[in-house]
Order: sequence, then structure tokens, then C-alpha cells
Amino acid sequence: MPPTWVLLSLLSAFCLATSDALTKRVITHENEYIIGWFRILFGIPALFAALMLSGPLPLIDGPFLWSFAAALPLEIAAILLYYKALRLSPLSLSLPFLSFTPVFLILLSFVLVGQRVSPLGALGIALIGLGGYTLNLSALRSGFLEPFRAVARERGSLYMLIIALIYSVTSALGKIGVDHSSPAFFGFTYFLALAVCMLPILVRQCGRERLVPLLKSTTRIALLPALFDVMATVAHFYAVSMANVAYMIAVKRSSLLIGTIYGFVLFREMNIRERLVGAALMFAGFVVVVIGG
Repeated sequence: MPPTWVLLSLLSAFCLATSDALTKRVITHENEYIIGWFRILFGIPALFAALMLSGPLPLIDGPFLWSFAAALPLEIAAILLYYKALRLSPLSLSLPFLSFTPVFLILLSFVLVGQRVSPLGALGIALIGLGGYTLNLSALRSGFLEPFRAVARERGSLYMLIIALIYSVTSALGKIGVDHSSPAFFGFTYFLALAVCMLPILVRQCGRERLVPLLKSTTRIALLPALFDVMATVAHFYAVSMANVAYMIAVKRSSLLIGTIYGFVLFREMNIRERLVGAALMFAGFVVVVIGG
């Protein structure tokens, strides 16, 4: 039987992909930030319950505080871009680009400390690049470089690349926060801070007069995506406390394959074969990078 952290990571992947697919069904330009906020807000009671059941509260130290403070603004930026990407682009063209997270980790380590890429790491990067190219293989008839240009034109894909870069940093910061507190404590306080910090953004986007009516009209449609997001989050924090963060994220990124399948089943997205192959290559590259990077 697989280790507990693997099962929790797979559960997190399935729930995350399901939440994203359900979100895409109801998201609009007017409610994209509100749905994102509800997915955070509805998670707070479950995380609070997990905190109450987890025993004594941990002592707060310096590493927890600085990792928490550093991750928070980055996470908010990623959230805002994430929901724009879900609204603007097909799931099968946007979600796979999250597999670039370990590539950015390797590049950052090379730039900052001169750490070189291992042969397996280089193979993984090549697979991710090939997978990204394959996602738009149908554009090849317009020229060899056209699949790359197609990515540049697809704003959702570009947003997911930026998010992958942000997640390469917040994954490490979150691991520090969990290690210096507990999964339940970090998850609850992190989500609570995100919900509070995002409120001014909602007011600015919607306007004071329209915010309350929009919140009321969005509550019901945001409930089911939020419930799956809660399960994904709880499983994530417990899995990351049991395993190497890179390995845990590698298993969780199987969500990009699940999301690609949802894109075909629920939204009848086109060229699903090449996108599924591309997503599989990117996921395989992700795993290879984690193992050998």
C-alpha cells in the first residue's frame, strides 16, 4: 500500500482539479475574485476544526513569522492570476504549465548559488518543454515556431507560467511555516490572513455598493468548488508535513492530468489528444526533475 503522504497528495490533486473544473463552469469577469475569495473563506472553518483537534497550539518562532510574511503577498498575486487563467483559457492549455515550478526552482538555484543541473534534471526540463510544445502541436502547420507563439497568445498559459514561478517560492516558504508550527495551525492562520488581505481587493474591483449583492449572488455557486478546495487544502498541509515538499508537490501535480481530462469531459475542449499527451509529458518531466534535479 502506498505511504499515507502519497494517498493524501493524490486526494489533494483530485480535489484541486475538481474544484478548478467546477469553478470554470461558474466563473465570470464580475465574480472571478469573489469565487477565489469564497474558496479561501469556506476553508477557514474546516481548518479551524482541524486546528482544535490537533492538540496544543504550537509556539511561534522567527522562521514561522518571516516565511508566513514572505509567502502571503506572493500567494495573493498567484490567486488573482489563477482565477483569471481559469476564466480565460481552456483547462487543457493552462493547468499543465504549473509543471514548470521545479524548472524555476532549478533555474533560481543556478542563478543564486551556481548549482548545476543534473543529467536527470536536464532530461526533465526537456520533457516539460516538449510537453509545452505538444500542447499546441496543431499549430505546427503554420510553422515550426507557431506552437511557441500560440503559448504567447494564450494569456491563461502565460499566467500559469507566472504562477508556477511564484509557487516555486511559496512551496518552500510553506514547508518552513509548517515545520515551525503544525499543518493545521499554518493552514488556518494562512487562509485567515489571505481572506482578510483580499477584502480590500474585492472592494476595489467591485465597488462598495455592488460588493454585497455580488457576494450574495455568488455564495451558492461558489459552495461546491470551495468544498473540494477545502479537502485539497487539508490533505495538502498534512501530506507536506510527512514528506519532502518536492516529492509531495510532484504527486499533487497529477492534478494537471486530471484537469486536462475534465477539460474534455465537461467543456468539450478541442485537440484533446495532443493536449493530453503534452500534459503527460510535462507531468513526466516534473517527476524526473524532482527525482534527479
